[in-house]
Amino acid sequence: MKTKIFLATLALIAVLSSTINAQDENDLKLSGEFLSNQRLLLKDDNSWAWNENRLSLKLDKQISGESKFYSEVWLRNIGLPGAAKSSDLYNKGIVDPYNLEIREAYVQVNGFLSKNLDLTIGRQQIVWGTADEFNPTNNLNPYDLEDIIDFGRKRGSDAINLQYYISNEFSLQGVFVPFFQPANMPIGIFANVLNPSMEMPQDMVLKSFSDTLMMPKYNLGESSTAGLRFKGFAKGVDFSLSYVWGYDGLPFVTRNTLMPVDTLGGININSQLSYARTHIIGADLVTSIAGIGVWAEAAAFIPDHDMVMTTDLSAFYPGSPVPVTQDSVLLEKQKPYVKFVVGGDYFFSDGSYLNVQYLHGFIHERGTDELNDYFFLRYEKNFFNDKLKVTPIGGGFIVTDWGDINSNYAIVYMPEIVYKATPNAEITLAGYIFDGKGQNLFAGLKDYDMLTFKLKYSF
Repeated sequence: MKTKIFLATLALIAVLSSTINAQDENDLKLSGEFLSNQRLLLKDDNSWAWNENRLSLKLDKQISGESKFYSEVWLRNIGLPGAAKSSDLYNKGIVDPYNLEIREAYVQVNGFLSKNLDLTIGRQQIVWGTADEFNPTNNLNPYDLEDIIDFGRKRGSDAINLQYYISNEFSLQGVFVPFFQPANMPIGIFANVLNPSMEMPQDMVLKSFSDTLMMPKYNLGESSTAGLRFKGFAKGVDFSLSYVWGYDGLPFVTRNTLMPVDTLGGININSQLSYARTHIIGADLVTSIAGIGVWAEAAAFIPDHDMVMTTDLSAFYPGSPVPVTQDSVLLEKQKPYVKFVVGGDYFFSDGSYLNVQYLHGFIHERGTDELNDYFFLRYEKNFFNDKLKVTPIGGGFIVTDWGDINSNYAIVYMPEIVYKATPNAEITLAGYIFDGKGQNLFAGLKDYDMLTFKLKYSF
């Protein structure tokens, strides 16, 4: 019932906003887009890999530069029917899965207490960093990993955001997020791509697995996140320095309890997952050199305490007077690890575009020894007055062990064709081809080569 009321309210707002005089700059403005995103596997029986139909509605109202209201809501049909028994047919949410998500909803007050101070309160995207999609300094919003192919997507955070303009070239930003929001994980066929493979001890067979997620307590001291950024422009260079005291949005396995269930080596495992409090010191810059756009970004992640994985084998030694455990250190307190990215792009006179990036450390990689190297390349060219865009070269090469590249690499190839049918509508046909060996994320996708069709209409 609440969902129906909310949808009816949105529809009423849309109707009312469309009747307002469009020439008044203070009017409530409605915009948005419809996106249909379909993917088909290229192997086996061409199973459907992804079905998403998304209506994005954006409401924007600004009053003479003094204040602003903005919101974005997603209404989606996502996923395929999951009916497994006849009773599921009575549940429309299973037969035709859908959801509603408030991506952003905030109020911005300009000139708050001082003409140089802006205050923003509500759910908002706080974007830090200068690199293209991969931003190691951008850590105030939780990752939205629902679609693992949509790199860099994040959810909004409920935050208090203060921006003080020191001058036209320099500003200072302070952000407070009162409660912790974890990253949401991939869904559908991608559900397990971020889960590490579990190696069993010799002569043991896993019968069942369960886990317990240890969330931070929701109080100001334990669950909050704070960030500070100094941003400036000097001698043609945009730069910033930042600090975040927050959490890693992906959990660590901090305890495994093994229980024997039979005499043939069968065991049950229960894992405890915890989140790491982290200090993050970041820096980024972007400039242009001889017409070439250049950027660099780096962040040092400093764990607030040791993260240790304990394996409890006490159930195998019932007579032992003390617990029988084995400890493995995942992260050491105050021992930093650094993620960074450097890249550049260039627009050629013939209408083509080249983008190159090198990334050290992907979204889910933590600890100095776990950071891998990613090389991304994209070349695209426009035709027919920009109505057609072809990307014959797009993708990346990943190395997880330089000492044995042949067994520890991944290749991603993502060609794409985009046709702008009208000024508001574009159609995209793209492919995703994966290959590789080892434990890299993209090597794990090698059985999921896909063909993608997208239709996007903006209004």
